[in-house]
Amino acid sequence: MALANKSVAELAPSHAPKGRPRIGATLGLKSMDVPALIKAASAGLSWNSVKKFLGATGFNQQQLANYLDIPERTFARRRETGALDRRESEKLLRLAEIWEAGLDLFDGDEARTREWLVAPAFGLGNVAPIDYARTEFGGREVRALIGRIADGVFS
Repeated sequence: MALANKSVAELAPSHAPKGRPRIGATLGLKSMDVPALIKAASAGLSWNSVKKFLGATGFNQQQLANYLDIPERTFARRRETGALDRRESEKLLRLAEIWEAGLDLFDGDEARTREWLVAPAFGLGNVAPIDYARTEFGGREVRALIGRIADGVFS
């Protein structure tokens, strides 16, 4: 399998080099092994996972609702019911994975990671990585771009 097709969870240890947690911890999940992540996404991530992610990244609810492609009113209903649906959960897991890879790229600098995610990227045709990653295929391209940048390849 090509490197770009593997998730960050498959490529990296469960904790970043500086003790920074990975995807599961960013979302407040107890386990981050792939079967547990699949099960969590299928069941729908809890609102606590959303709050944990927002706190870790500094994104606001409107930005996250936009990324998840759900209207703010639907997002508010998800808050009331206490969980995202499967599709939204998968997208949040993908964004958490990209967030963690970006944190590794920028040595844990949350502000730089956030700026990079929302700024147009040359390697993605001048589309912001957060927008490019709205689909699984686009998410793979963002992860590949992070890998190229980390390896010093002009992108």
